[in-house]
Amino acid sequence: MTRTAPIRPPQPPPAVEVRRVRPADAARTRAIRLEMLADSPLAFLETLAQAAARPHADYAARIAANAEGDRVAQFIAVVDGRVVAHAGGTVIAEEPGVTVIFAVYVTPAWRGKGLIAALTEAVAGWSRAAGRPDLMLEVVVGNDRAVRAYERVGFVDTGVRLPHPTTAAMTELQMRRPA
Repeated sequence: MTRTAPIRPPQPPPAVEVRRVRPADAARTRAIRLEMLADSPLAFLETLAQAAARPHADYAARIAANAEGDRVAQFIAVVDGRVVAHAGGTVIAEEPGVTVIFAVYVTPAWRGKGLIAALTEAVAGWSRAAGRPDLMLEVVVGNDRAVRAYERVGFVDTGVRLPHPTTAAMTELQMRRPA
């Protein structure tokens, strides 16, 4: 019987800094948020118009709040001062041992370079430190590129299907893995 090695995601180039957001990242984080909404409008819970209309002070307050603590966190990948990828993590009351990963996005030029793996590991480390041993995420059924990316970093489809929170005609599938 032939055994195959598990798929190993590529490691990000050394020039990439993956870290938790800092209050000073508000403008750069807002820029990646607007980019992700323009690039993938059905993948996130707000529209580009809603996000663009929100005052910068709101972004700054959110980033400052998510820069510390163990309830909600945002992580970014930075190259030459530009944010090229993002992922967040949050706790939900229904499952206190689970961190939900949200708003995962990699700018097109940086896809396939290991940033999903690096961001997932950053969220996982934060989750473990907060006492949450499991990760969960939801992805739109039919977004096969995203499903494959999440499978490469260890997520498995749980078989759970949920209505999309903003688009009634869409369904999301749930994926989980240990933190």
